[in-house]
Amino acid sequence: MARDDLAKIDGVITATPGGGNYMVELANGKVITAKLSGKMKQFKIRCIVGDVVTIGISAYDLTNGIIMFRQRGAKKPPSGSPSGGNADDASTDS
Repeated sequence: MARDDLAKIDGVITATPGGGNYMVELANGKVITAKLSGKMKQFKIRCIVGDVVTIGISAYDLTNGIIMFRQRGAKKPPSGSPSGGNADDASTDS
C-alpha cells in the first residue's frame, strides 16, 4: 500500500516494548503498535516516550501503523505533575 493511501493520525508514544516497536496512544484513547518508517530510519530520527508523532494507518488493519513524522518540540506533559513542569522548576522558599 502506498504512503498516500494511509490515514494520518497524531498520537503520543507511551512505551517502547522492543524490537523496533512503539506503543502509541491516539487522541481517542486507543493504543496501537507502530514502527518507524524507512525514511526515519535512514536519517536516524529517534523517538522516545512522550514524543508527539504522526502515524499512518491502513484501512485494512487498524491495530498497526507506521510512524511517519515526529513533531518538533511538542512534548506531552508528564502525567504525575499537575502543572506539567519538572520538579526542579518549582521554587521552594523555606
